[in-house]
Amino acid sequence: MKKNKKWIQLAIFSVVLVIGVLTIISNLSATSDKKYPQVGDKAPDFTLLDLNGQPHNLSDFKGKNILINFWGTFCKPCKDEMPALQRQYEKWNEQGVVFLAVNMDTSEITVQSFMDQYNLNLPVLLDSKEQVRKNYGVMDYPSTFFIGKDGKIVIKKIGEMKETYIQETIQALVSK
Repeated sequence: MKKNKKWIQLAIFSVVLVIGVLTIISNLSATSDKKYPQVGDKAPDFTLLDLNGQPHNLSDFKGKNILINFWGTFCKPCKDEMPALQRQYEKWNEQGVVFLAVNMDTSEITVQSFMDQYNLNLPVLLDSKEQVRKNYGVMDYPSTFFIGKDGKIVIKKIGEMKETYIQETIQALVSK
């Protein structure tokens, strides 16, 4: 009886182990099958509302260089790079470069308070359902996409940007 009990335990353990391995493999392949936009790909279109409730479509800016920055008020590196983004927005906006700061917070009041506190007026779009973030495959904040006039992603930058990086990258984008 003890021999049969050990074989039954071993069989159950083997079945559980096989199911676990198959589940892990299935989850890994499902994640890798999902194609997120990369450098050279066309930037996925989206429609989001700004802080005034006005809709903005990415396709509205066809033929322009665009910077899309995914950020949140909860993110320290996002807070640190916002003043630099604001200064670069002021510099490049008049030259036709579009800045879209896509926020992940769920409260418009929190976002507006943050904007007021830091004296920011660059365009903020609200992605409270995080659908655009998911479509772009953004996992870390901040994440920034530099998009050329042809609508293709030229640079994808994950992490905080220094002002010189923003300026040099936009300068290179505009020069193309």
